Amino acid sequence: MSVHIGAVKGDIAERILLPGDPLRAKWVAENYFENAKQYNSVRNMFGYTGTYKGERVSVQGTGMGLPSASIYVTELFNDFDVQVAIRIGTAGGIQDRTKVGDLILAMTASTDSNINRRFTNGLDFAPHCDFHLLQAAYEACKKFERVHVGGVSSMDFFYDETDSAKKLQQHGVLALEMEANQLYSIAARKNRRALAIMTISDHVFTHEAMDSEARERTLNDMVEVGLQALIRG
Repeated sequence: MSVHIGAVKGDIAERILLPGDPLRAKWVAENYFENAKQYNSVRNMFGYTGTYKGERVSVQGTGMGLPSASIYVTELFNDFDVQVAIRIGTAGGIQDRTKVGDLILAMTASTDSNINRRFTNGLDFAPHCDFHLLQAAYEACKKFERVHVGGVSSMDFFYDETDSAKKLQQHGVLALEMEANQLYSIAARKNRRALAIMTISDHVFTHEAMDSEARERTLNDMVEVGLQALIRG
């Protein structure tokens, strides 16, 4: 048992999905897992283990933002021997070509946070995903029309009133989100494997947003891609 995860070793599979929303973790377990068993409810940050296509997998909510994600990722790696972690979540598109409903496979995750600099003595470390997970996810995406592979940026402020999004757009960043950078950075330090898969739920500049029906349908696609990559990557 760790501070924030009320499980014991063996309760959590070596391969795990990481949605920010704990209710999405519950939904994934109920709709995709066989023999799902809840192992965590501390702070209502739900976690479950079950099987998917005969493979033992888990899903764990991480909350919103880099600090919250870093807590759960660190404890999963340090205390429960998780080896492979895939974030599934939403992001705000910032390129003209990143449309609402599109899927993004994040090769890299920039950030405006100083968290990484605390671990690198002020250096600008550029974290990236695991290639084999990326390859497996890309193969699983072939039936979908709109999939983008590239960089995202994990931001501290959800309601950012600066021109940061415009500057990141000029550097080819596909979308903004709030967790992937720490997943990739901690995985690098702990010698684990990680990937972030996101659905564009809104566009920062056009202010388009996904309706409830499209959100349910498209988030299903993201979960299925994540699970396929998790067991094949």
